[in-house]
Amino acid sequence: MHDNRLIVEGRLERFIAEFLTPAVYRRVSPLLVEAWEVPDEPVAAAVAFAAAYAPIALPHAWGRAWRTVWFHATGAVPAEWFDAQGRLPEATRLEVVVDLGFFGDRPGFQAEGLAYRADGSIIKAVSPRASYLPWTGDAGTAVDVYVEAAANPDVAGDYDFLPTPLGLKATAGDAPLYTAKQFAVALLDENVWELARDVWTLDGLMRELSVESPRRAAILRGFERMLDVADPLDIAGTATAARGILAPLLASPAHATAHEVVAIGHAHIDSAWLWPFRETIRKCARTFSNVIALMDEYPEFRFACSSAQQLKWMKDHYPALYARIKEKVATGQFIPVGGMWVEPDINMPGGEAMARQFVAGKRFFLEEFGVDTQEVWVPDTFGYSAALPQIIAASGSKWFVTQKISWNQTNQMPHHTFLWEGIDGTRVLTHFPSADTYISELSGAELAHAERSFREAGASTVSLVPFGWGDGGGGPTREMIAAAARLRSLEGSPTVTIDSPQRFFERVEDEYPEPPVWSGELYLELHRGSLTSQHHTKQGNRHGEHLLREAELWAATAAVREGVTYPYDELETSWHTLLLNQFHDVLPGCSIAWVFEDVARENAALTERLERIVDASAVALVGEGDRTLSLNARPQSAAGVPALAIGGADATAAAPATAVEQDGVVVLDNGLVRAVVDGRGLLVSLRDARTGREAIAPGAAGNLLQLHRDIPNKWDAWDIDEHYRRVAEDLDHADAISVVAAGDQAAVVVERSFGASRIVQTLRLRRGAESLELHHDVDWHETRRLLKLAFPLDVHADRSAAETQFGHVFRPTHTNTSWDAARFEICAHRWIHVAEPGYGIAIANESSYGHDVTRDTRADGGTTTTVRISLLRAPVFPDPEADQGHHDLTVSIRPGAGIRDAVDEGYRLNLTDRTVRGGREVAPLVRVSHRAVRVESVKLAEDRSGDVIVRLYESEGARAAVDLEFDIDGATATAVVDLLERELDAPDGSVLAADRARLVLRPFQLITLRVRREVKAAAAE
Repeated sequence: MHDNRLIVEGRLERFIAEFLTPAVYRRVSPLLVEAWEVPDEPVAAAVAFAAAYAPIALPHAWGRAWRTVWFHATGAVPAEWFDAQGRLPEATRLEVVVDLGFFGDRPGFQAEGLAYRADGSIIKAVSPRASYLPWTGDAGTAVDVYVEAAANPDVAGDYDFLPTPLGLKATAGDAPLYTAKQFAVALLDENVWELARDVWTLDGLMRELSVESPRRAAILRGFERMLDVADPLDIAGTATAARGILAPLLASPAHATAHEVVAIGHAHIDSAWLWPFRETIRKCARTFSNVIALMDEYPEFRFACSSAQQLKWMKDHYPALYARIKEKVATGQFIPVGGMWVEPDINMPGGEAMARQFVAGKRFFLEEFGVDTQEVWVPDTFGYSAALPQIIAASGSKWFVTQKISWNQTNQMPHHTFLWEGIDGTRVLTHFPSADTYISELSGAELAHAERSFREAGASTVSLVPFGWGDGGGGPTREMIAAAARLRSLEGSPTVTIDSPQRFFERVEDEYPEPPVWSGELYLELHRGSLTSQHHTKQGNRHGEHLLREAELWAATAAVREGVTYPYDELETSWHTLLLNQFHDVLPGCSIAWVFEDVARENAALTERLERIVDASAVALVGEGDRTLSLNARPQSAAGVPALAIGGADATAAAPATAVEQDGVVVLDNGLVRAVVDGRGLLVSLRDARTGREAIAPGAAGNLLQLHRDIPNKWDAWDIDEHYRRVAEDLDHADAISVVAAGDQAAVVVERSFGASRIVQTLRLRRGAESLELHHDVDWHETRRLLKLAFPLDVHADRSAAETQFGHVFRPTHTNTSWDAARFEICAHRWIHVAEPGYGIAIANESSYGHDVTRDTRADGGTTTTVRISLLRAPVFPDPEADQGHHDLTVSIRPGAGIRDAVDEGYRLNLTDRTVRGGREVAPLVRVSHRAVRVESVKLAEDRSGDVIVRLYESEGARAAVDLEFDIDGATATAVVDLLERELDAPDGSVLAADRARLVLRPFQLITLRVRREVKAAAAE
């Protein structure tokens, strides 16, 4: 046979585009349309229904960026579509079709609409891939539809990462972005639609098979016969015969060894990104209304929803739709997964915040739906902390799904299904979908890729594929469900079964009892700049985390000691705000400007609310009096005040700090630390009195600000590419240097200017301090620049220790392997530590996350380990004004420090001194005997019983036997509980009593204790 493959394929392509697709609707009848533009922000449907509409003619230009237009379409079902008995033609059905001016093939990044009936009930959304609305009626039945159309601009465009004005309503312009083209009642030809699905499935499969494959040849020849039967001028009349030609090809079963795919409907909706939070609420309503409509039509359809916050929005803003969601949860079709409040960034949230993602999320799912989620679902976040497995287990969950790791620039992960081992040894069964997408359409290409790339082949047979358009694209479509049905068992393809994530993991556990183990963090070799972009947002997050710690601690203490009503609602609202703003496109700093304006406003309100709680609690605790008392919320004593207590601070025993100018340098000294600052404002010497050892490398200088060109290959706000290191300017010129010595501190003030920016550095040494603080007052007006702060240290460190949630993670300072080399920008929370045996240095911060650590051999044979903190960036996309303006950042460096000192320093810098005037000291609710065991949270129980919750962890990576003493009024018993405060079996060797506990913690172990109380009703309200 002659090879005419390309000719047949070309014939097929034209047939699909010009004849088959247009024939899906047999008849179309335009509707009358009128419109009303909402003056500003979106309004409720009831308001829109009562507005004054004006008639329009299609095509109609509409939609200033971020504005909303309501369209009202009316008409009647044409009588001529029905026969004499009032019946529609066989295998047809009525629909309303809407084209708001959709373009391209990227649903979710353009106009979107939500359709309502005239009675105010939601029908479903309209989007580029699902522009129909189901309709029923007889001849002459009225058609009356409202569509709330959102003129969301395509901020991403072609991802050229150039500055865009579209990220703010004020700069986005007034020109209409879209042209509405169609509002019509239409007659869907079901046979033609089914033929289109047959062709799409087989065509996609055929193009993934080798040219030499007999199966490909059979499909090609089947298409050739089908094209002879299907009359392009009468598709409706020949569709059934054409389907008959293809039927044997679709009936040929999959091979016995075919890869198996468990498909689950999903719609990854970023809670904010290239749109503001308020638009996400509407995106959720549009998507969820779509999936509810599909569930009504396809009982086998399953949909997984991973964000409690998004469902809470539906409860608050769309109660009728939420009621339908609850019905579908009860049937098992709508499946809550994930167990977190949002899909957060995993690297930067603090330990307690990450725990609260699960507390808030799982509580919502349990209380609203009776569902205890077991699978943690975070497909799209920028790396995964090694602390997460333990937190997952502590929440009562046991499985983890993600996909973003497939974006690695350099190294491919060796597994798709494996046990992920965290810093404490906890292991969690983890799966990466081998299709490498979480917005699959179940195409032949995606399924073939899933099979080819699956790294567990031979040991496991099954992978997971989430399918559905995300980000407001409408989620799964009926076309995808049709594809899944055809792919249930199809020769040449993996098999496809729509099922739940739970069933998927249960299958994996059954067939793959001993999967491989990956130990430590899952480092994403991409999006490293997200550790630094939008500093104000990161600083607000860090400060919010610590303010919540203080507010809960003092409010709980006031409730126990003084019977003060605990502010449950205000604290819950504050947590929900903080957790939402930890979303994986918000905290990383890669959203539009509008988002960060919202975050700044919310952080200001959160701060005001929490400061009020702290102040009120403190006043109630200390009573009236003239004593100056210090509130120590740290898990370590401070100036004589015990941890978690209020007392009279006493630092007078320590030597005062002095600043002496001599020989062109300034020497800061307090008897514990001696720092020398030269005429450039650089730190040329740093010694601690205990060891007397010099921390700064010979001939080098710390406090060195370095300005880098920062233009990644793409993903501006997300990425730092390694080549940034090769172009740098040392900011070693000082405009002015002055010395300040007053009260309990001495300081050197260094003023620097560069480009269009200015920095005032204050190097401060306090009385009794074991660290030097460096405060930066920055007026930042650079573009595409990265500002680093460098400390070249005289230590031979083969690894760095960086704080993560409830512990720390070690990373090598060498680049022996491609994995090491790719880890050139790393995350640290409050501190990073480098050491050689017997001597180390800790560097702490109050609002930074990005760091890098390198090691070099000097000419004298010694080793310089350089620690640098990424302070500020200036990307231009998606927010062209990112990080511009004023910033305050503080860093400290502590020489002669061990890990314990680093932990102390991190808490000290982030929980700054707070004083109050009063009459009495306040003892802590809990005392801990072991310095390595840190109390992370003291609060009242989530069930509002008045029980006290104490969360603690081992912070140094060593086994710790610890005694706890509770001073809690009304205490009756103590229990070990999970994060949701449900009782667990106590670890072996534990001793638990109402007023004390003894525990043995493994390295980095996280423990939550519940002290049960008999309380007065007022304390539990």
